[in-house]
Amino acid sequence: MENYYDILGVSETSTQDEIKKAYRKKAIEHHPDKGGDENTFKKISEAYDTIGDDGKRQQYDSQRRDPFGGGGFNPFGDMFGDMFANMNGGVRKNPDKMMDLNIGVVEAYTGGRKSINYMRNDKCDVCAGTGGDRQNCGTCGGQGFFVQRAGNGFFQTIQRVTCNSCHGKGYTYTKVCYSCHGEQTSIKMVNLDVELPRGVDDGTFFKSKGGGDYNNGSYADILFKVEIKPENNFEKMGSDLIYNYDLTIDDLQNEKLIVPHPDGDLSINFPDEIETKKPLRVKGKGFYPNGSDLYLKFNFKYQKSK
Repeated sequence: MENYYDILGVSETSTQDEIKKAYRKKAIEHHPDKGGDENTFKKISEAYDTIGDDGKRQQYDSQRRDPFGGGGFNPFGDMFGDMFANMNGGVRKNPDKMMDLNIGVVEAYTGGRKSINYMRNDKCDVCAGTGGDRQNCGTCGGQGFFVQRAGNGFFQTIQRVTCNSCHGKGYTYTKVCYSCHGEQTSIKMVNLDVELPRGVDDGTFFKSKGGGDYNNGSYADILFKVEIKPENNFEKMGSDLIYNYDLTIDDLQNEKLIVPHPDGDLSINFPDEIETKKPLRVKGKGFYPNGSDLYLKFNFKYQKSK
C-alpha cells in the first residue's frame, strides 16, 4: 500500500488545511501542463482524494494499521460472507458485468466525454421486475432450500438442498408476466456517458454503479476495461506515439513533413536521408508530455502511370 502522507510530504498528524496546502503546492509543481510527470500528478491527486477527506482518511489510516481489520480488505470476508448469507437465505450481491471499451489512440490521447452504447438485462417494465404475481413456496416455506443433517454423536454432516418446487427462489408464480414470461428482465440498449482522462492508458478500468444487469431486485455494477486501438494512422507503443506516414514521390520534393498530431499539425523539416526501415524520432511529442516521443514510420507509396 502506498503511503499517501509521504506522497504529499505531510505527517499523519497534519491538519486538513496543511494537507490541502501541501496538495496545491505539489499539484502546481507536477502538473503535466507545467512540464510535470503525468504519473506523479495522478498519484498526488489520488493521495489528496483519500487523505483530504476525513471519512476516507479514517478508513485509510485504519487499513494501514491493520490490513485485515477496521474496515480493511479481508481476503476471506467475501467468501465467508457469501457462504453464511446463502445458508441463512440471504441475497448475494449481483456479479459485476465486464465489458471491453475500445478507444482510439487519438481519442485516448485527448480524453474527453465518450458515449457508450451496450446491451443489458433491464428490469421488465410491465411487471416492475417481479416476473408476475408471487406467493411463498409452500414446500420450503419461502427459504428456497432445506437443511439436512446426517450422522449422530459428535460427527454430523450438514447439507443444504435446493427446493425442487421453487428451484431455490423461495416463491412460485400464481400468474406469470406476459411480457418477460417470469424472467423479470428484458434486453435493452443502454446509453452511458463517461469522462475519459487525458492520456488514459490500456488496461484502465472504469466502474459505473448500477450500470450492469438487473437481478434479484437490483442492478449490478459494470466494469469497462480500456483497450487502445489504432486510429487515423496512429498507434501506441508503451508511452510513445507511432504515426504511419504514407510517403509519396511528391512528398520528396517538399521541405517540410506535415503530421496531424492530436495537439495540432506538426511541421517537421524533411530529413536529408529517409529509410523506410528506420523511423524518424520527434522528441517530446509522444503519448505523455514528458519522457515519450513520436515516431514516424514511412510507408512508400507509388503508382506507375499507365
